[in-house]
Amino acid sequence: MGSTKDQTMKTLATALLMICVTSLPVSADDAGPPIGDAIKSVPIFDAHVHYKEPAWSPYPVETVIGLMDKSGVAMALVSSTPDDGTIMLWEHAPGRIVPELRPYHGAAGSSNWAQFPGMYDYLKQRLDKYPHEGIGEFHIHSIDPNDRPLLTQVAKLAVERQIIIHVHSGAAPVKLLYDLEPGLTIIWAHAGMSEPPSVVGPMLDSYPTLHADMSYREGDILRGNPIDPAWRALILKHADRLMVGTDTWVNGQWDNYQGLIAENREWLSHFPREVAEQIAFRNAERLFKRKISMDLIGTK
Repeated sequence: MGSTKDQTMKTLATALLMICVTSLPVSADDAGPPIGDAIKSVPIFDAHVHYKEPAWSPYPVETVIGLMDKSGVAMALVSSTPDDGTIMLWEHAPGRIVPELRPYHGAAGSSNWAQFPGMYDYLKQRLDKYPHEGIGEFHIHSIDPNDRPLLTQVAKLAVERQIIIHVHSGAAPVKLLYDLEPGLTIIWAHAGMSEPPSVVGPMLDSYPTLHADMSYREGDILRGNPIDPAWRALILKHADRLMVGTDTWVNGQWDNYQGLIAENREWLSHFPREVAEQIAFRNAERLFKRKISMDLIGTK
């Protein structure tokens, strides 16, 4: 009788152990070998595009969409100085462009937008008129108490409208934005630009709705053999909240657009398909509720 009971207990313990093991998340390293050259056939969502006024003449809207087509970029998140550039692209190719509202216009720029007279009314009017799905990309260079009133309004506006905020800053301003409005969803431009993985990783750990575009971090990631170990660990851990980007802030970036996308495909090629596809386009699908595929290439 005792041995039967012992055997039953062992069977139950084994079953419980199997349930626990099978319910554990599978690590990205277990997702398979690196995707390698197959990354070339994966669609890209470019999460950091600007179509600023100096680009309008040398790079008309048809040319921009053509560059996306040649690079396998199915869709892009676009903000511009002024916002007219974003709207021009969106009106030309509404199926390919996710518009977000950059505050910069006229005399309002990266250093003064948060204290610029009438800025809140400007943002609200543009959001009422056009289907922007985010506010940004904007800069917060430092913590200035005089910026707080507008930042509070912007954060509240984003949550009310259920749109993202796209911020170029170090870690401290991101923390401030979450303090102002914990319900925010933020894309952290350039994954903090100069912040190391030892800062970026804990930020992603702390804020479940924090995402990051990896524009201008390609060189940092590829600084290993072949991938920097710290960046590799961060990317594997947070593959569900990272996206690629080109940051076409000057025409030189448009000149090299295909090269920038190729560089992003290069670092993605060293990760398993599941990870590479998450970062290339699946995270954007979830974030912006879009279907993204190579079928979009050649369409508007």
